Amino acid sequence: MPHSVPEQRASYPLAAYNFRVLLDAKALSFAKVSGLQLEYQYVTYRHGLSCVEGEMLAKYRVEKYVPVTLERGTTIGASALQKWLEERSSRVLQIDLCDASGAPVLAWRIARAFAVKLTAPTFDARTSEVAIESLEIMAAGISIVHL
Repeated sequence: MPHSVPEQRASYPLAAYNFRVLLDAKALSFAKVSGLQLEYQYVTYRHGLSCVEGEMLAKYRVEKYVPVTLERGTTIGASALQKWLEERSSRVLQIDLCDASGAPVLAWRIARAFAVKLTAPTFDARTSEVAIESLEIMAAGISIVHL
């Protein structure tokens, strides 16, 4: 029996190109976001009966900063990223993954994002590529929200 349209939408993976980035609830344009991860620390515990029962893993969450890279095309007069880097302040960052209609369905919220490095585009006179600048941030307090 064929699946209904809502069942088909729920079972197919979302396209990775349809996303938006919100910095303090203000939308910014980026071409690529990489390095976003949520990680748990763990400890291997060996007790007296480990040879029979096996080792135990204790998992816990530690607020650890991870590097996240945001890339976008360089435009005239856009200095918001440079100002954020110079401010040395923490901001709230959210990356929304959107469905085909553009509505957000999944979000990665970063409670504390610090801009640490702004990289200029690669200049090469032999190509006609777009000038891409990248901003590296250190992120902590990452949570995944189903919208």
